[in-house]
Amino acid sequence: MITEVAVERVEFTCGSCRHRWSVDYDVQRHRDALDAEWEVFCRDNTAVPSPYTPRGAPPCEHCGRRWVGRLVARWPVPLPGDAEAPRSRVPGEDGHRPERHAAPMPHAAGHPLPQPSARAAQPSTKPSG
Repeated sequence: MITEVAVERVEFTCGSCRHRWSVDYDVQRHRDALDAEWEVFCRDNTAVPSPYTPRGAPPCEHCGRRWVGRLVARWPVPLPGDAEAPRSRVPGEDGHRPERHAAPMPHAAGHPLPQPSARAAQPSTKPSG
């Protein structure tokens, strides 16, 4: 049974050449019949090993080395059946946003790195004390 669905942005910093990049992963948590929890990671609609392990970390595009990622952002996705989640009835298949079938899939690495906000980078002008 699926217990949680989320998108996780994972940041990687190559320990060899110091190149930094980030990748978005779709993550599903499952509970099996023995009550054990499992995670499934997907990148660009393909199941991949966990990016938090050396085997699952993507290679650096500059030097090819692999470094374990770290979580920098997370977006939970409501599960079906959540009574509090807003929902809209989908009309017949012919008229409901037909363009969604041909829309291109965004690539997991196709976004800029998270940057600190300008306000957080500015020193405080408030007097101390």
